[in-house]
Amino acid sequence: MRANCVQIFYTFIFMNTNIKLSLDERRKKKDGTFPIILRLSHLRKTTSISLGQSVNKEYWDNKNEKIKRAFKGTSSTSKLNNQLLKEKTRATDIINALYEKNELNFLSIKQLKRKIVKTASFDSFMAYSAEIVEEMKLAERYGNANTYHSIVKVLELFNNGNDIKFNEVNYDFLKRFESWHFSRGNSINGLSAYMRTIKAIFNKAIKSEVVSREAYPFTNYRIKTAPTEKRAIDAKSMKSIMILKLNETDGLFHYRNYFLASYMLYGISFMDLAFLKVENIIDNRIKFQRKKTHRPYDISITPQLNELLSYYLNNKEKSEFIFPIIKRETFELQYKDVIWARKRYNKGLKEIATKCGIEQRLTSYVSRHSFATQAMLQDVPLQAISAMLGHNRLSTTQIYLKSLPNDILDGYNKKLVNL
Repeated sequence: MRANCVQIFYTFIFMNTNIKLSLDERRKKKDGTFPIILRLSHLRKTTSISLGQSVNKEYWDNKNEKIKRAFKGTSSTSKLNNQLLKEKTRATDIINALYEKNELNFLSIKQLKRKIVKTASFDSFMAYSAEIVEEMKLAERYGNANTYHSIVKVLELFNNGNDIKFNEVNYDFLKRFESWHFSRGNSINGLSAYMRTIKAIFNKAIKSEVVSREAYPFTNYRIKTAPTEKRAIDAKSMKSIMILKLNETDGLFHYRNYFLASYMLYGISFMDLAFLKVENIIDNRIKFQRKKTHRPYDISITPQLNELLSYYLNNKEKSEFIFPIIKRETFELQYKDVIWARKRYNKGLKEIATKCGIEQRLTSYVSRHSFATQAMLQDVPLQAISAMLGHNRLSTTQIYLKSLPNDILDGYNKKLVNL
């Protein structure tokens, strides 16, 4: 009777907040088991908190939120269930305390989760990073999730699979990681990418009050970068790609078209190109939102672009993708389709470069950089180029334009010496 009253009390005061033990059936592990989680619902949003345990589906009692007695993966099922219940009770106590302080309904679900996880034991940099990855996946931010996941895997390798605490990630740790990175023959810009991610994780942890600002390890550590190779190709090379004769049955036919379509669409990224649908074409314009920045685009379809698109638009429904890149249904699988397709696309671009006699390395990014460079050479204002590329800062655009073609510099030099 008392237990029922307590349950009714919690249901009443937390009608906008609920927490239960559950099996995460979306994340099947290699051994066939599923993680046991705390499923947190708050203000009509849901997230999960990993508890570090997993069981096969047939051994989970969803109604009673516990592992069935038949489970043989532990010496004591009752002890394991008590540990899980203890975690749920602890989380409920935190929610109760927040409610009593009149703070509960003023927290986002992310903030509430942070308070629950932080109280548990969030001194692990690795565990915190893994939680961020899961949150990004739930938000369908798979690009960022992959970036953060990569640093977790690299740090695991660096630290021989051992956990890394926040207090261990200090200046000396960063310098040791730097030395280890270079000892493996890796580049300075590769290190820069890893360090920027570690820095971003620390900034998130500080903002979420998981660690104090005094623990910040980048006060004295400077992230280094090296100049990247020139990515833009000249107008002559672009034209050679445009007039390259390819049979429609040749796989390079599509790769050439993707490259040209990207160039004609303000240097659109391969990811955004892949997700373009017929319904994005409105009144002879292509209207879409960039995946990375969510910036809206509204681009006129030129006669050249129209000719290219007409090949792909024949007999397609509005809900279909324009280009034959994405094959599967869910966004997560579609994202993976694009990643694999981009790898094949870059290999195909190498073959196209050879056929066109282009010595420079040709990748999916080259069309974007080439668009920016050619726009500059046609005296398009920097602010306009920045807007067309979807950059929030002019400094980002200037990075794209920092390497003028040598023939242009030679021309300027001739003007100066022939005064």
